[in-house]
Amino acid sequence: MKGHEPKMPRMEDILSLPVQDPPCAEFSAAHIKWVKVEGGRQGGDDIALIPFARVDDFVKGESSNAECPASFRIESRRKRSEGSISKPRVDGYLEYTLYWCSYGPEDYRDSESTMGDGSHTKPATGKGSRPGRRHMMRGCLCHFTVKRLYTRPFLALIIYNQRKHVDKTGAPCHGILDVDAAGTRAMYAPRISEELRQKVMSLLYIGISLDNIIQHHAEVVQGHGGPLNRDDLLTRNDVRNMERIARNSSYKLHADDEFSVKMWVQRHQKHVFFFQDMSSTEPFILGIQTDWQLQQMIRYGHSGSVASHSTFGLKKLKYPLCTLLVFDSSQNAIPVAWIVASSFVTQDIHKWIGSLAERIRSKDPRWRPNAFLVDDPSFDISFIREAFQCRFLLCAWHVRRAWMRSLLKKCCNIDVQREMFKHLGWILYSTRSGPNADNAVEEFMQVYVDQCIFMDYFKRRWLPYIELWINSIRSLPVASTEPLAAIESYHLRLKSKLFDQQYANSYTRIDWLIHTLTTEFHSLYWLDQYSAETGYFTNVRDKAFLTNAWYQALHIPDVDVILDEQNLQLVKVISQTDRSLAYTIWNPGSEFALCDCPWSRQGNLCKHVIKVAILCKNRQVARPLLASQVYRQALLTLLQNPPDDPLVLEHAILRVSRLQQDIKGLEDLSNNGLLQPSPPEMNSQVGDSLLLFPHLH
Repeated sequence: MKGHEPKMPRMEDILSLPVQDPPCAEFSAAHIKWVKVEGGRQGGDDIALIPFARVDDFVKGESSNAECPASFRIESRRKRSEGSISKPRVDGYLEYTLYWCSYGPEDYRDSESTMGDGSHTKPATGKGSRPGRRHMMRGCLCHFTVKRLYTRPFLALIIYNQRKHVDKTGAPCHGILDVDAAGTRAMYAPRISEELRQKVMSLLYIGISLDNIIQHHAEVVQGHGGPLNRDDLLTRNDVRNMERIARNSSYKLHADDEFSVKMWVQRHQKHVFFFQDMSSTEPFILGIQTDWQLQQMIRYGHSGSVASHSTFGLKKLKYPLCTLLVFDSSQNAIPVAWIVASSFVTQDIHKWIGSLAERIRSKDPRWRPNAFLVDDPSFDISFIREAFQCRFLLCAWHVRRAWMRSLLKKCCNIDVQREMFKHLGWILYSTRSGPNADNAVEEFMQVYVDQCIFMDYFKRRWLPYIELWINSIRSLPVASTEPLAAIESYHLRLKSKLFDQQYANSYTRIDWLIHTLTTEFHSLYWLDQYSAETGYFTNVRDKAFLTNAWYQALHIPDVDVILDEQNLQLVKVISQTDRSLAYTIWNPGSEFALCDCPWSRQGNLCKHVIKVAILCKNRQVARPLLASQVYRQALLTLLQNPPDDPLVLEHAILRVSRLQQDIKGLEDLSNNGLLQPSPPEMNSQVGDSLLLFPHLH
């Protein structure tokens, strides 16, 4: 009965509506439960509430309508600043955006026709016809409004004024339902997709010619049986327009670097997840993540690992660069976010890490990494734990690399190099110093006092921070060489790209750094993934970075490793390119092993060291890694010496409970190759010691 029909809500009731957040990456009006609003300016319109962070997903979903593929453009936009209204309406906005189908509102299908009465053909605030768009105007009235609510900035109110793609007569005006559009481009979306645009721009930045791009596209379209959508109708003119953009793009948007960066941020809002301009009290911080990087972070970061590569370019760049990395199925590192900050990124991580996590979970609420790898002990992991809710591993790869490179440069005797390198490992992992690391450092400096050049470097650069590193290694498990090889490979690629001598005059400009990262460097990683998945353009990939040292180590046969289990002072590995050569690895199986191959002699982590470490681990012929020894000792010390004080005991119980959970989690990481497994006797001792704490059972 009519009297029992649900009453339409008034606009004042919109905040009582449910906030809808469909689980799919992109969603359309079909995924939303719409409510018609009663009275007011929007009377009779469909409305719904969604998270503001998902507006772009809705616009993309609406553009993918199977019956009426479209492209919604911003016809009108207005913004207000917070605090500008004393008594805002319930539907008052901070941002107001009107989206209109690009096939309207004007109609040029019949050159003789007029615009009619104009009341429903063009919005009052619209921009009207633009040059070059007359051919696609078919009078479509489909449009909707998005309001970022003033009183709820995290919510967006969608007001769908006309959901059907029809003209003023009510008839379909484009898509497969429009009989007049059959056989024309009006059957498809008016513009190519962002995904295809990203693909073409990446190929152009890498240096693929226009002709090769068109030929490749034709092969792809032919491969799936002919044109199916607007992307399949890519023309030379489309590519030529994008080629012109790539060729004319410049990092210097303004002579002043600060203004230039602000202009870039304004033009690339969707690629910025955090921005804080420098002031007298606040540092400059810019967080960048493209749509493609976000997709990779969701794809490989979920149930995988995220790693930090921090403070790159500290000496050469104006501000240091921090990169967040994930690892693909071949254990190659992919940059998924860049953070440029005038202060050390570790000091202000609390400002941007939450924004990044929110951005990811707005796309996939279930997203959660298995582990986060930090390469700086000053990171406040409490903020990362709150944002990502995962375990932590410590990466000491750049400490090892820095010490090794410095020794190779400042110490000429190879025998002294390897002994000093081994001793440095003992210091870092405290395996010979017990609780007092100062004694081990003092001993090291006395034994090698004649190596004054290296000692001056060590005192200046590392001595102030060595205790911080040692304490972190005692409290956190340390990552294995598998992810370290991938991180180092990324480091070398970044260094080779940014520190090319031709860019030397641009190092002090942030806009140059941003432009290079988001165009050429970003395109290299896009191509790596595209080529690996499709098999195209394998000949143009950078051969030096196709694989990292870990992947290369897996292809060295076990028989090429000459290992005497009775004498593990050194191991030899036969060269894979010259069978008459054999490289020597000293201190095998340790994080501080040293090889005499050319790649290792440049300070890099080589495949021979990794291969020997894998073999020692599998055959259990070497002592556990230094990191495993430290973590084992920390656990057993706590478990075997329960405190007497009840309050301290309660705290210890909580610690043991947490460590018990960590051990289970670390077993998973070990199975994935991220962590050196604990020795079997450790697990049994831990299990026995847990009986000391009956509260845990």
